Amino acid sequence: MCSATSTEEFIRALPKAELHVHIEGTLEPELAFELAAKHGVKLPYANVEELRRAYQFKDLQSFLDIYYAGSEVLRDREDFYRLTRAYLEKAHAQGVVHVEIFFDPQAHTARGVALPAVLDGMRQALLEAQTKFGITFRLIMCFLRHLSAADAMLTLEQALPHKSMLAAVGLDSSESGHPPEKFDEVFARARQAGLPGVAHAGEEGPPDYIHAALDTLQVFRIDHGVRCEEDEALMQRLARERVPLTMCPLSNVKLKVFDAIESHNLKRLLERGLCVTVNSDDPAYFGGYLLENYLAVQQGLGLSRAELATLARNSIEASMLASADKQRWLAAIDARALA
Repeated sequence: MCSATSTEEFIRALPKAELHVHIEGTLEPELAFELAAKHGVKLPYANVEELRRAYQFKDLQSFLDIYYAGSEVLRDREDFYRLTRAYLEKAHAQGVVHVEIFFDPQAHTARGVALPAVLDGMRQALLEAQTKFGITFRLIMCFLRHLSAADAMLTLEQALPHKSMLAAVGLDSSESGHPPEKFDEVFARARQAGLPGVAHAGEEGPPDYIHAALDTLQVFRIDHGVRCEEDEALMQRLARERVPLTMCPLSNVKLKVFDAIESHNLKRLLERGLCVTVNSDDPAYFGGYLLENYLAVQQGLGLSRAELATLARNSIEASMLASADKQRWLAAIDARALA
């Protein structure tokens, strides 16, 4: 059995893609207080330690309440640049070679922050990281599902002049009571404009939400998807069609989807042949970035090095990278796994 240190080194050295990370969810308390001071925003916490202690959640909504409050300190282009740069530096140190980042424009434009400020700040950091670290990227603009479909459509239309910066659209926020069908026309409009879709489904919502995301929204990837196990026909379909699931283990435990990492169904789904990937979701709030999520499932579920390498391969396969780039990284993972 390999030591904890050598396991960490092995995981860190595997080329990995991160496909499910909300940039707003990478806002560490230290940066939140720094930006609050910059903009004269009063946070409802005395200091960094008190804010970090507040990261105890009973469900998705209790997390979202703090998440949106934290977004209040993000006000200008430089803020989004610094936020994105900080995440990319951590990702690079953990062996991430490609990122597909979610962002929530409605959380910012509703506060008077212009969409170009959000996009330009993130893109500057992403281009710098591509030059400095070789990290490639895609941006996924998400719609907040607790808001109306009309608001999502308006956001999409406002974003289309900036379409060259976007790779896809997504659907996130409160799942319960907001089925994918609510956004059918929005995703159809996005497809018409050349933007494919992904969607959070089957985290809080039932397996039917996964079916609807695939069949109604016509997404190419499911974010979370842990409740697929409740529907055997769906499990078989996901395996047969190699529909990627972007799972977030530490997030699932923190939000009480599973009571402990040892209870997570990631390994069972992997063994059934599903295209399971590991991601960090909102790492500043959930106790770990990509490396910590890999370590958690390795230790909690007893994953072998071969299974860890499969997870890394799946992340590349499930990405929006060009075929040649995928083949290059898959070969690098195979070489590392055999070393």
